[in-house]
Amino acid sequence: MSATAVAFPNIALIKYWGKRDEALIIPQTSSLSLTLDVYPTTTTVTLLAPGAQHQVLQDGEPMPQQAAHKVSRFLDHVAGLAGSQHPARVETSNAGPTGAGLASSASGFAALAAAAASSYGLELSARDLSRLARRGSGSASRSIFGDFAVWNAGSDDVTSYAEPVDDAHIEAAMVLGIVNAGAKPISSRDAMRRTVETSPYNAPWVETNPTELALMRGALRRGDFTEVGEITERNALRMHAAMLGAVPPVRYLTAGSMALLDAVADLRQSGLEAYATMDAGPNVKTLCRAAEAPAVQAALGAAAPDIEFVIAGAGPGVSVSNPTVGDTGPGATR
Repeated sequence: MSATAVAFPNIALIKYWGKRDEALIIPQTSSLSLTLDVYPTTTTVTLLAPGAQHQVLQDGEPMPQQAAHKVSRFLDHVAGLAGSQHPARVETSNAGPTGAGLASSASGFAALAAAAASSYGLELSARDLSRLARRGSGSASRSIFGDFAVWNAGSDDVTSYAEPVDDAHIEAAMVLGIVNAGAKPISSRDAMRRTVETSPYNAPWVETNPTELALMRGALRRGDFTEVGEITERNALRMHAAMLGAVPPVRYLTAGSMALLDAVADLRQSGLEAYATMDAGPNVKTLCRAAEAPAVQAALGAAAPDIEFVIAGAGPGVSVSNPTVGDTGPGATR
């Protein structure tokens, strides 16, 4: 059996930062995101004969050992669920930068989960596919779905899953400012752990996020773009404030990041409504109305001509194709 899946990155408007359970990847708080239509990951999983070893290739080359080990553990979990003795060959490729804070792990493990589930013959609901993707990367649970999605933190493996937000009434886009496409200096996993264990601002962050999420759900339901944007920007700044309080501080933002934050604020002063958000990395994503994305891109490009800007609209959920079975949608993996 062989199956190929394509998944897209998502950017959280209400952030997930810090785990309650690292083994199961159960987050401290729920989160809400927008799936994008750029930088997809394409992953093919092919079952091998029993007795072989997992093979993990990225862009045709062996994946670095630490990353390959993580993928192999994930494959062991999927094979266990299927009761299979078959190892697998994984061939994956990201259309965008890897490990740069542009959600490559979200698209990567969403694609891996969908392709592996199909190859191993697991018939999973979209919810259960989201739970499976979460075991590889928390944010991957949201990339199973298109447009807006909410990841319910839950308290255990069964109750921690993402689902689509079906009552959002805004047409949003993001302008991605690629300050640095290189890998970030500290992994999200290590940075989260440090923040949770040492930052005095982690507890207030956890306490306020449920209120922020409720406000965001209401703003999306009403189609209030201004409130959606204001919540998005302050939520990101609060997350980075919690990181800066860690020992030693986790600092992803650079001079280029700060310049873009200023440029986005200047856009609002000039009457072009846009709001910034940042994840684990220096790159700044600017939320705007879909119709105004070209104007936002042009204005930011004029303010920061040395930075690459990419417009991203709302993207689709994961898709799976299996040459022996036919095309399927999210969750219907066989």
